[in-house]
Amino acid sequence: MDRIATFKSFIARTPEDPFPRYGLAMEHKGRGELDQAWVCFADLLEKFPDYVATYLMAGGTLSALGRVDEAADIYGRGVAVAGRKGDSHAKGELETALAELAAQTRSISGGGVAVKPEQRIR
Repeated sequence: MDRIATFKSFIARTPEDPFPRYGLAMEHKGRGELDQAWVCFADLLEKFPDYVATYLMAGGTLSALGRVDEAADIYGRGVAVAGRKGDSHAKGELETALAELAAQTRSISGGGVAVKPEQRIR
């Protein structure tokens, strides 16, 4: 059984556990299947919004897809969740990722965040 199938079977057996969903998303991300990874991260964020680990990887996936406004939103939401849960390490990582994203987009666009119209949230 391949890893994708294994994670899916874990999800079916323990739907209340966020970790197999996170593993599935990370497996897709590791394979370069970023669209599918984002689908899994979005599902995880919807079902387990307090699972702090999701925010950094989900934001990074969106950034790699060129969806920087959405990535910034996910990082910002993660900062709030990590702060609420008292996870200062994760909060710091998310704040750093958000700052790096902002700096990167400023250097590319010469100012604000440069996003193509088709990348905007609808």
